[in-house]
Formats: sequence, C-alpha cells, structure tokens
Amino acid sequence: MYSGINYCLKCGGKLSIKNDRENKSRPICNDCGWIYYKNPIPASACLVVNSKNEILLIKRKFEPSSGKWALPSGYIEINQTPEQAAIAEMKEETNLDGEIDYFIDYFTGDSPIYQKIISFGYKMNIIGGTLEAGDDASEAKFVSYENLPEICFASHRHFIEIWKKNK
Repeated sequence: MYSGINYCLKCGGKLSIKNDRENKSRPICNDCGWIYYKNPIPASACLVVNSKNEILLIKRKFEPSSGKWALPSGYIEINQTPEQAAIAEMKEETNLDGEIDYFIDYFTGDSPIYQKIISFGYKMNIIGGTLEAGDDASEAKFVSYENLPEICFASHRHFIEIWKKNK
C-alpha cells in the first residue's frame, strides 16, 4: 500500500514502515517523526438536468477514461469545499454557471490513479453561461436518461441512479 513512499514531506528524512500510536503500520520519518497518512482523495460530481429531463454529460479528454462519458466532475482542491469544487468543475468543463440544488449522496470506490476516492454528488441548476466543452472535456451535451451512453465512473452511475429513483 505504501510502495514508492520513501521520504518525509516535512523534513526530507527517510521513512520507515512502523506501527504508529494506534498500532497501525504507516510510513514514519526516522528524523522528525512525521507520519504519512494515505487517505481517499475527495472529488465532486455534478448532475445537471435540463427542462427536457436530459442529463448533462462530458466526454473526457484525458486519462483516466479518456474518450469516455461522465458527469462534470473533478478532484477537490485544498482550498475548496465539495460544493465549491462542484460549481467550479461545472464551469470549467461545460462553461455553464451553476448553483447547488441539493446533495445527492457520496460514493467511495477505487481509483486508477489514487487507489481510493470519496466522491460527493450534487444536483445542480444552471444559472448562466453557454454550453461548450472546456478544460478536460472534448464534448459536452445533454442526453436523455433512456439513451445514456456507458458512464465510465461507478460513482457517476450511482448518482444518476439515486437521482432517477428520487425524481
């Protein structure tokens, strides 16, 4: 689980796998005692539905899952709340301004990059902008629920299904 984790981010000293004060095996700095905690990476996803009951999707431009369809989404930056990240990702990937309607659910799962993620899904409303692909999206369009292409992330499929059950 900790392969490739060799040096302390605080002082640069060598890390060794040891048991911490909770008796959990973790990389701990031999020099300053700093402990490396490997936690799930947080992300936010947007579920946007237009007046025709179509769902907004983006085609991913980059890995993971380049060329596949997903909800607008992204990793939460250190200075953002999950809600702020959802609003920012919607703007970056679709050029649409959004506001949160409600929290759908959270989802924990595997990530091809970070091992584990925790994703927060938000139902969003459009409050401005013009739809166009941006940032790491090669396409952005609305698609009816009945004609959805394969959605590449399990978390996004989960958010869509929760919305569908509750609408």
